[in-house]
Amino acid sequence: MEQLKALLDSVATDPWLRAGIILTAAFLLAFIADWTCTRLLKTIARRTKTDLDDQLVELFHRPVQVTVVLLGASAAFLQLDLNSFDQKGAVITDWEGGIHNTIQTLITVVWMLWGFRFSRLLLRVLSKDTKRFQVIEPTTLPLFDNLARVLIFGFSVYLMVSAWGGDVSTVLASAGVMGIALGFAAKDSLSNLFAGVFILADAPYRLGDFIVLDSGERGEVVHIGIRSTRLLTRDDIEITIPNAVMGAAKILNETGGASPKRRVRIPVGVAYGSDVDQVRAVLMDVAQSMSMICKDPLPRVRFRRFGDSTLDFELLCWIPEPVLRGRATDELLTNIYKRFDKDGIQIAFPQLDVHLHRG
Repeated sequence: MEQLKALLDSVATDPWLRAGIILTAAFLLAFIADWTCTRLLKTIARRTKTDLDDQLVELFHRPVQVTVVLLGASAAFLQLDLNSFDQKGAVITDWEGGIHNTIQTLITVVWMLWGFRFSRLLLRVLSKDTKRFQVIEPTTLPLFDNLARVLIFGFSVYLMVSAWGGDVSTVLASAGVMGIALGFAAKDSLSNLFAGVFILADAPYRLGDFIVLDSGERGEVVHIGIRSTRLLTRDDIEITIPNAVMGAAKILNETGGASPKRRVRIPVGVAYGSDVDQVRAVLMDVAQSMSMICKDPLPRVRFRRFGDSTLDFELLCWIPEPVLRGRATDELLTNIYKRFDKDGIQIAFPQLDVHLHRG
């Protein structure tokens, strides 16, 4: 630094001229640094398959230039000797320190804005890779974007307060008190918020799944938000349930598992005296003749028990997805009734024999 000052003193004795030289050199250096870094980084980015690095190069373009120019401006102001001193040599007005702190604050703001854009870009890229980053997806992207902005803003404020010689511990203590107050004021909203994050992280259900709650609600998951989850029932009625309730509920995911197939159980009661083998054959034939019923696994018939008035059978078959359960049950019952009527198999009904004895 001393050598640079001696060089400038030898070139120009006027402080304003020295400041102009430094500022001009800063603009030239900013252009050269930006051109060199951008060209080098673009050459490296072309060799990769992803376009993330290309977008990062574009993000670096402006902050690098502005930072170099601001640093040059800070060095230029130091040449003007703007401070005023008293007779003892003590600084009365520290203009140089104020200008230096202001420029440092501006540099922090520039890189804070760059951090906002960088975090948004990174989160968008991560949200597209749902296999590796299941927590970050389009529905949770606003949450993580806002969280990243808060962290970047908080760190930037810390740097700016430190630049001006402020007491950072006081700022942190005030932020802690405000956080506790907000936590008590919005405890229900925070419980829904954290429950939503845990639901997205644990993924007990996803968009498009058919779920059944322990309270009886059944429907397709059409939205998983930060505050609530929405279900669309088979009656086309949308139910909004707070995530805190969803997080504590027992959930039956009909679409979950290795396959979306769903087993349908059809209980059938026939009269005593019916041909058991014929009943089995008719039930199997009805199930296998329907296109809606899966061929793998094959349908099966089970003789469950001897009822009070019936021989109780159960037809077990699989459908491709849970949404077809109502239609499949309707077609199975209709076809079973027609075949039983055609083949002379009697569907039993409750009977009671009354014997009268004379005294």
